[in-house]
Amino acid sequence: MSQQTVGKRAGRVMWVLFWGAGLALATHFFGQWEDKKHNPNQVPTSSHGQGFIEVRLAGNGQGHFVSTGAINGNTVLFMLDTGATDVAVPAGLADTLKLERGAPVTLSTANGMSTGYRTRIDSLQVGEIVLHNVRGIVTPGMQGEEVLLGMSALKQLEFTQRDGTLVLRQTTTQ
Repeated sequence: MSQQTVGKRAGRVMWVLFWGAGLALATHFFGQWEDKKHNPNQVPTSSHGQGFIEVRLAGNGQGHFVSTGAINGNTVLFMLDTGATDVAVPAGLADTLKLERGAPVTLSTANGMSTGYRTRIDSLQVGEIVLHNVRGIVTPGMQGEEVLLGMSALKQLEFTQRDGTLVLRQTTTQ
């Protein structure tokens, strides 16, 4: 083999590696961009005032308020849902979180009637707001990993919405 043929082959290999790395970086970049577009509150910030903690959440492109948070110290993705009576946890995620399934309950959802199971969430956190002993429902028919943050949690907070921002406020004792 001539020196020129080896050089051309090495050049082609370098171009393939270059383009492969470029495509991998572009895929990674656009994946992160898409995640941030769906959840603009990946690291929710908190502010403290005299007697309260506030968390400001930006709405996503669909007008929903989605935020990273925690259930019993485990990271989850919340979608705030004032139409949900309780915090609704998909069954697969509830198993991962080791949430106990209690009494069965009939659920009336947009997709019709189904059966869920009562549960208790020891701690639920968004930013620095922490709620304890929150009523929840394990929902076998719910797909995905998103937890609906319903009124059993939200009723413990003050919340206001203005200009695409939702402010959650927890009163603290001094």
